[in-house]
Amino acid sequence: MNASPADRTVLVTGGSGFVAAHLVQQLLERGYRVRATVRSTARTDKLRPLRALQDARPGRLDLFEADLLAEGSFDEAARGCSVVFHVASPFLMPEKIKDGRRDVVEPALRGTRNVVAAVNRAGTVERLVLTSTVGAIFGDYVDVREMDGQTLSEKYVNTTSTVENNPYHYAKTVAETAAREAEAAQDRWRMVALNPGLILGPSLTPASVSGSLFLLDELFKGYFFYGAPDFSFTTADVRDVAAAHIAAAERPGAYGRYIVAAPEMTSFHQMATILRERRPRDLRLPRTALPHWPVRLLGPAFGLSQRYIRNHLGIRFPVDNRRSVEELGLVYRPIEETLTDHYRTWREQRGQGRRGASARAR
Repeated sequence: MNASPADRTVLVTGGSGFVAAHLVQQLLERGYRVRATVRSTARTDKLRPLRALQDARPGRLDLFEADLLAEGSFDEAARGCSVVFHVASPFLMPEKIKDGRRDVVEPALRGTRNVVAAVNRAGTVERLVLTSTVGAIFGDYVDVREMDGQTLSEKYVNTTSTVENNPYHYAKTVAETAAREAEAAQDRWRMVALNPGLILGPSLTPASVSGSLFLLDELFKGYFFYGAPDFSFTTADVRDVAAAHIAAAERPGAYGRYIVAAPEMTSFHQMATILRERRPRDLRLPRTALPHWPVRLLGPAFGLSQRYIRNHLGIRFPVDNRRSVEELGLVYRPIEETLTDHYRTWREQRGQGRRGASARAR
């Protein structure tokens, strides 16, 4: 992109989401004119952070209603934009998925195709930045053992997830593939895909349904106080993920896909240890790591299949994030900072929620 940010209008889909809200904020700070799509402009709770950004920078942020499943829904918002950041994607916790194709795959695939169609019709878009996930690279942790050096790398594509087994990873894989095929069918715009790990950090949107927020919510509420199961995660700070989106749009040489995650995984026990050093009196955080045998024995009672346990428990691998560092210029925040800020906003928003419920009761 050659023009200065002040001369550029960009679109962020799913603007009220965990990642998208940070992206909108950073784009505005850089001087862009931003459009953001939301499901409904009447949702005052979810839109409060975006409305605050509008008030802080009058005339720089416009909100549009759009439905991932409605053809032509993104056309008005994309018209005249030079970059489209497609961040919106349906997410459901596994236990809420009744029909993987209907609930997850079709919305992700149709939504991506509808956004791509809007990009094609707009005629002004030069770059599409797609928010994918490391789950489009592997299905289960055990898959990484088949990669070169048993190291997670962008050059692989998830081939083990299906509609029945891990439909969310499958949905992100087919959506990214569809966008890549659409890019290859024309020569006006270029697509860059970002594949972040578990996204953590401070949330601007208390109504978010992000899976990462739910996962840490269980840790903070004391679900694992008896001991942390030996599950580890690739992690990324939400602010770094937002910065990666902007770098992917601004850097002329950016292409293909980029893993956005720390080079080392972090376990539940490590997370708890980091937080206990800062909140030593919080008795809900586990002090010890749980042996594998009780997880294998009791995991199914808590919704973990034996297949999931076998393919994830105790498995760690290095992450090759060199392209994001060398080509996008990312400087990753320490996991200690990310977790501390994540926990702080969780406590703040939890307190706000209790006060709001008390006020409504009165």
